[in-house]
Formats: sequence, C-alpha cells, structure tokens
Amino acid sequence: MKRRALVTGGSGAIGAAICRALAAGGLEVIVHANTRLQEARRIAAEIGSPHAIAFDVSDRAAARAALEALVESGAIQVVVNNAGIHDDAAFPAMRAEQWEDVLAVSLNGFFNVTQPLVMPMVRTRWGRIVTLTSVAADLGNRGQVNYAAAKGGLCAASRSLARELGPHGITVNCVSPGLIDTPMSAGAFEPAAIERMIPLQRMGSPEDVAAAVAFLASDAAGYITGQVVPVNGGMT
Repeated sequence: MKRRALVTGGSGAIGAAICRALAAGGLEVIVHANTRLQEARRIAAEIGSPHAIAFDVSDRAAARAALEALVESGAIQVVVNNAGIHDDAAFPAMRAEQWEDVLAVSLNGFFNVTQPLVMPMVRTRWGRIVTLTSVAADLGNRGQVNYAAAKGGLCAASRSLARELGPHGITVNCVSPGLIDTPMSAGAFEPAAIERMIPLQRMGSPEDVAAAVAFLASDAAGYITGQVVPVNGGMT
C-alpha cells in the first residue's frame, strides 16, 4: 500500500513541483489548494492521483474537519507545509492585518494542518514532516518583517517538534528556498542583481526545491531531523 502525502499550497508553482516529485517517488499525493481547486485537480490528474482538496489553512475548524475526513481512510505519513503568503510593507507602515494575515497562513497554518495529523502518523511509527521556510528567515529582508517572523517561527517550531517526534520514527525538517523562478517572481530581479546576490548566478527552479523536499520525505533521509536545508544557490 502506498504511503500518503499531503502538500499544502500544491496548486502553486513550487507546490506543483513538489507534488510531481513525491508522486515520482511512489507516494499517493493529496494536492491541496485554498481557492484554486480546479488547478489542484488538474495537477492531481497529471500525477495520477484521485485526491485534490481545498480549505483555508488559517481556518482551524475548516482544516481540522477536512483532515479528519482524510485520515478516516488511513494516516497521512508525509506532510509538506508549503502554503504561505506574503504581504510586504515597511514596518512603520505595516498594518496590523498584514502582520496577522501572513502569520495566520504560514505559522498558524503549520499548527492547523500538522497537529491533527500527528497522532495517526505516530501510530504508524513512520512519518515525514517537511515545512517550507525562506532565506528571509536567515538573512532578513526589508519590507518583510512579518514574512521573516513567520518563516523563522516555522524553523524554531520544527526543531522542537523534531525532538518530540523522533522517538516515534518521525522526522521533522525545513527546506529554505532562496530566489526561485516562478510566475510570481518573474521580472522582479535584474540579471545583474541575481549575479551579485547568488554565487551560482541564477535563480533556483521549483524543481530544485522539490528535489530537496522529496529527499527529506524519503526513507534515505531517515537519520536527518530538526534541520533547515537551504536551497538558495549559496546566498547563505
């Protein structure tokens, strides 16, 4: 029987690449979206999965209801917390809603999605929890105090959770992307700026990120836990 994986934010560029990589590794992948359910269904069909699901990760009750229904048919043993948003502003001008919304999706979403899945995972004595953070958590970034706070919090939470779940055969790690070439980032950086910032002198691809996630989700990574793996071309 295939192990089951849930990828939040699976309808986006990076999330879709992660779904493809996990499916190629033999997992049954549940593709999550917030509002883009049709895109999640398209990706699920592409990878041969019957599962696409939509809920707001920041809505605790909605997330729990959706996840409890999923685990009725078996534990989800791989969780990839990829869903996240940014809403940038200089800190003196940042509205409270900008702060709260970014933390609600990334940091609260981590709790809302992962916590209901932990005990079913524990009972299988095997699991992988992989969370997407950001180079902003390591270096900081102007205009992204809220985003950096959320991503840094994910790193700290993952290190602590790794200590709790290690005795149960479950690893907990983070993947920290740098500048990734997605539709959202198209045209945001001049080539000269990329060459200055990144020793490898190119933006990463969604597949670069997905490869790291797929490795951490595999049996081969069974002795790696509590770590933040940078995928940033040498920025840090």
